[in-house]
Amino acid sequence: MQLNLANPLVFFDLETTGVNICKDRIVEISYLKISPNGKEEGKTRRINPEMPIPREATAIHGITDEDVKDCPTFKEIAKSLASQIEGCDLAGFNSNRFDIPLLAEEFLRANVNMDLSKRKFIDVQTIFHKMEQRTLQAAYKFYCDKDLDDAHSAEADTKATYEVLKAQLDRYPDLKNDVKFLSEYSSFTNNVDFAGRMIYNDKGEEVINFGKYKGRLVTDVLQTDPGYYAWIIGGDFPLNTKQKLTEIRMRMK
Repeated sequence: MQLNLANPLVFFDLETTGVNICKDRIVEISYLKISPNGKEEGKTRRINPEMPIPREATAIHGITDEDVKDCPTFKEIAKSLASQIEGCDLAGFNSNRFDIPLLAEEFLRANVNMDLSKRKFIDVQTIFHKMEQRTLQAAYKFYCDKDLDDAHSAEADTKATYEVLKAQLDRYPDLKNDVKFLSEYSSFTNNVDFAGRMIYNDKGEEVINFGKYKGRLVTDVLQTDPGYYAWIIGGDFPLNTKQKLTEIRMRMK
């Protein structure tokens, strides 16, 4: 089944130095851009993370410090990458929980303003887990009857994720071939920020989702505890969380 698209849809995968959204960096990014007319355009880039790649990470994706020492930094490619995905919806495997938050952090660190709030996100892993409870390799075998020989290669994972989504649409009649539906179906959360430190309640109001103020309206906390904003801004929180909290604070003035 071919995807029914109103906007281009970018499938992407990241290989990184680790899994800490605040501290870790991208070492490889691969994307496959699907246009509404079915045209496919892909690219894979190695990136110098400007920090040592831990052995544990290299053991997973096979990328070493030597491999990326002469590669561009994310800041050097950020503007061109942003232009490639401008106006596109995004899709990946476990992307809502990891790849998209980390990509947003990298853009913020590079001072490139990528407003992802109006994008739709499809997480193929979430669809798969709701339907079958498996990994990407098993998903590829289950839906496409193929072995994912180059697992944890960003390019192989990206292409496999694209094929799995198309096969999921073929297999499940209840899945609509519509990006908005797939985005909503593959979301477990109603996050304000990608890390889920703030979420929307049933009324569409932002509430704190952790710590002593969990469940309280963000605006109420900012009014009653002026030091809370400074604590978040100065603390070890994702840049995207700080950005969203600042937007709420500015809206209150």
